[in-house]
Order: sequence, then structure tokens, then C-alpha cells
Amino acid sequence: MKTATTEGINITVNTKYRADLSNVLESQFFFNYTIEIKNENHFDVKLMHRNWYIFDSINEPKIVSGEGVIGEQPILKPGQSFTYTSGCDLLSEIGYMKGFYTFENQITGENLHVFIPTFEMYFPGKLN
Repeated sequence: MKTATTEGINITVNTKYRADLSNVLESQFFFNYTIEIKNENHFDVKLMHRNWYIFDSINEPKIVSGEGVIGEQPILKPGQSFTYTSGCDLLSEIGYMKGFYTFENQITGENLHVFIPTFEMYFPGKLN
């Protein structure tokens, strides 16, 4: 589990290797990541945008950018959390992801850049 707080927003990430969606013989490794976002501010925030840097040890890094997450742009009240699960496929046994979210302060309209802690994705057989 990885955790970081930026601009009063706490991000916690858990990853899981998915053997059922992977094919080791064809170098296809699939991982799920679950992210909990908690608003620790005294004002509402809206998740506007995501930016990911995906590193695959034998492939070119990928940049993924888009509105919201999993098709949503949730508004979080103070103390409220939002959790979602998504996935990433790699061509190698080792990789990582990092990035940031852009939130909007619902009172001032100011943008908040919130860092997502770097999290590793490892094929369990590689660690033996």
C-alpha cells in the first residue's frame, strides 16, 4: 500500500497481480490498482483530470491523460472518500505507475495538483 497527501487530499493505492487475466508465456502481465481518494480539506473538491506515467521495464513508457477516472468526475465533501479500481497491462514482469490528479476547489475555482504516489507492479514469480 502506498499513501501520499497533497493539497489536503489523501491518496492511497493498493495493487494486485491478476493471474487470471495474464498470460506469462506471451509476456502479458495484468494488474489491478485500487485507489482511495479522501478530501481532508474544509471545502468541496471536484476531480477534473488524471495524468499517468506508466513504466514497463521492456517497453516504451506510456503517458495517459484524460478527464476524471473510470468515466466519473466525483465531487468530494470534506471528510468524504471516493474509491475506484482500474487496471494496467505490461509486456514485462516489472513496472510502475505514478502521476497526478487535478482537482478544482469548489469555492474558489482554483486548480489543485495532487500527486499519486509511485506504485510498483511485479509479477509474483519474479520475486522468488
